[in-house]
This record gives sequence, structure tokens and C-alpha cells, in this order.
Amino acid sequence: MPIIVNLDVMMAKRKMSLNELSDKVELTLSNLSILKTGKAKAIRFSTLEAICNALDCQPGDILEYANDDDKRTTNR
Repeated sequence: MPIIVNLDVMMAKRKMSLNELSDKVELTLSNLSILKTGKAKAIRFSTLEAICNALDCQPGDILEYANDDDKRTTNR
């Protein structure tokens, strides 16, 4: 998948648990877990805004685009 979710990286940098983030953004643990593992098919801007606010980061810190060519060069 060309969109990589780095939510776990930002949570680690901020030393925040999934439970704590769930409380701050008022999302269920299961929905955050789906997002964190990259299994989500979509994310609402309001959810992204709440996560960025809670983690004091930018959307680009959480979401990354990597096309197929990028994946081939990084795996070499």
C-alpha cells in the first residue's frame, strides 16, 4: 500500500500509549489500532486533526506516501 501510517512512531516519540491517545482524541481503541496498523481504508480530517493536536505534530508526521519505485529502492 502506498500510504504508510507512522502513528506508532509519533506515539513513541511523544511517549504516549494507545490508551492515552484514545482518551485524548475520543476514539475507540479498536479504531485507533486499525489506523496504527495501516489497515484503515480512510481517515476523517477531524480525526487527523485531533490526533495531530494530541501528539503536537503535523499530518505528514503520521502519514507518508511511498510509490512502488520507492519501495524497490529501499529494499535493495
